[in-house]
Amino acid sequence: MAENTKRSIWSIHGLPGMLIAVLLLIAVLIFLQLAVVVTYRYGAAAPYDEGPIRDINNVKMIADLEQQRQYSFQSPKSEQ
Repeated sequence: MAENTKRSIWSIHGLPGMLIAVLLLIAVLIFLQLAVVVTYRYGAAAPYDEGPIRDINNVKMIADLEQQRQYSFQSPKSEQ
């Protein structure tokens, strides 16, 4: 068999590859942390839009029992 003579600690598969991967992971972590901070600040300033529910008469009541079941939690169906 031929001996592998192309091994090197400075190749892209060695130490530089590991450093590039670690730096990319740290960059992604910093980006996600900044996104969390920005989202939290936005949510603290404007928690929700209360526009649609300014008047209690604006709320629609679902009177039909079949339509109510459509919006309720469904129990898992058993295999019987």
